[in-house]
Amino acid sequence: MKRFFTRLGSFLTGVRVWTINILTLIVLVYFIGIAVYLIRQLPETVDPSGKVLIINPEVVVQDVEVYPDELALPFALPEDNQLETRDLVRLIRAAAEDETLAGVLIDFSKTAFAGPSTALLIAEELAALRDAGKPVVAYSEALGTGSYLMAAQADEIFLHPSGALAVSGIGGYRDYTRELTDKLKITIHNYSQGDYKSAVEGLTRNDMSEADREQRTALYEPIWAAFKSRLATARDVSPEVIQTIADELTIPLLGEAGYDNLVFAQENGLIDGTKTVPEMRQYMIEKFGRDESEGQTAETYPHVYWQNYLAQVSPAVETATDAVAVVFVQGGIQHSEMGPGVAGSKDIAPLIRRAYEDENTRALVLRVNSPGGSILGSDEIRAEFAAAAARDLPVVVSMGDVAASGGVWVSTPASRIFAEPTTITGSIGVAVAFPTLENLFDYVGVHFDGVTTSEHAGWNINRPVNEKLDALFATWASSAYGRFINTVAESRDKDPEYIRSIAGGRVWLAPDALERGLIDEIGTLEDAISYAAESAELEDYRVNYVVKPISPAFAILRQFNVSLGVRSNQTLNTAAEQFIEAMATLEGLNAPKATIMCTECVFDFQ
Repeated sequence: MKRFFTRLGSFLTGVRVWTINILTLIVLVYFIGIAVYLIRQLPETVDPSGKVLIINPEVVVQDVEVYPDELALPFALPEDNQLETRDLVRLIRAAAEDETLAGVLIDFSKTAFAGPSTALLIAEELAALRDAGKPVVAYSEALGTGSYLMAAQADEIFLHPSGALAVSGIGGYRDYTRELTDKLKITIHNYSQGDYKSAVEGLTRNDMSEADREQRTALYEPIWAAFKSRLATARDVSPEVIQTIADELTIPLLGEAGYDNLVFAQENGLIDGTKTVPEMRQYMIEKFGRDESEGQTAETYPHVYWQNYLAQVSPAVETATDAVAVVFVQGGIQHSEMGPGVAGSKDIAPLIRRAYEDENTRALVLRVNSPGGSILGSDEIRAEFAAAAARDLPVVVSMGDVAASGGVWVSTPASRIFAEPTTITGSIGVAVAFPTLENLFDYVGVHFDGVTTSEHAGWNINRPVNEKLDALFATWASSAYGRFINTVAESRDKDPEYIRSIAGGRVWLAPDALERGLIDEIGTLEDAISYAAESAELEDYRVNYVVKPISPAFAILRQFNVSLGVRSNQTLNTAAEQFIEAMATLEGLNAPKATIMCTECVFDFQ
């Protein structure tokens, strides 16, 4: 019996070893096969001569790409749905200078932009491409406000005959839940500082406050006017025509079968006509010739896709030793790591430190595109930026689509602040609101009791707020607001009472912010970099974009994504949605929390 079990044990051990070896071999063969296949699929160098460059990015265009540290699933291909603004600008400028290209076909109907300033910047670059003499044609099945802004810069615009030109303007609605919380016997405590700080209004009111309506109107109308002006100039029509199609002929949420809409658009010069996909293909063949390249079996025109073209358009080689470092604060600020839509201070602060400790850095630019968020996270970023200034480095801020609340806080050490013409800034205030559920629990018959060694030990939102705790919360919020006011006042060399008079949580468009001394100059990121270099007395310098590197595995898979043409089929979130989703935990109903977050600063214009 003993011999039998000994032999059985040896047999099972052998089976287990062989099974593991066979499985290991299968896995190795599988991954070697994938690697060989993907390497064979890597894009070959393409000759753009005589071809049409197709620019149809299905991406979010923003200042910097941010991906999670780890893949969501083992061996999963990452979604490559981000494109850095400077790369898109580089692509468009390269096309404008490329005399070998026959023309450009654009379709931005599946592109999202970080905000209006980014969209207007790309529109200007497309207009420059057209003005350079390159034939630019736009074709989409349907166009919205942002995508039409891009298409309007082309020489010709065609839409699908069953599509629509859904120019709906900008702005939107939010939910107000005070009546609901009253019915549920939930008590809302609001300690927000600033009459215009509307981040928590949805919890405390049933409608929009007049202060919030005033500031939103002051934001939206000039931005919409800038959109209409750019569209009107590009299409040689009056801005009133744009307003008419938005007011009278755009059906919300409907992106097809806009037959009357398309007739009006064509009759009034907003588009040049309608074509089905086969008709458009034939039109392009007649305009640019037939693709007669070897191995081409489909009837089409000679073309090259923007991904392959951009891969061959290398950034200018910069040999200078001295550098202007650029660090990005993009997304809602949190005391965490970076991620899509999240400006994590635990990553950004070290990046700033890495930038100023580099012996070749002669100046530092902080590019801020954030509605703010966590006070602690904002102050961590500000502290490292201030440490750079303490080293006598020129420190400059470039504000993007939005740099408000916490975005202002992190900018305070700057010697000069630039903002885009449609940058939204300000919102110097503190948002604090939270519920307590004592009435709800009392109504349903749940009671709490216990023993504590101090008056507020063990307190949570299930308990009421007594007079002493109410006073403590009020003092806490007021103290945070006072710190914010004094920090801005000191940085702008202003009296704190003056800053208080223009603060109150109110947001300002860049020209108004300039008039009130919150910024120093209207200009782009390029302008800010040039100023920083001039301040450092640099004639020959390079720009060093200091960004968080993605993991090697992620980088490899992302490259395979590009080579295989893999793109996400998910609906792209706008940057506004990313910001709000990223900051949802700060606005949650789970605990008292003071934030410097500007929810009124972000909106959808797609």
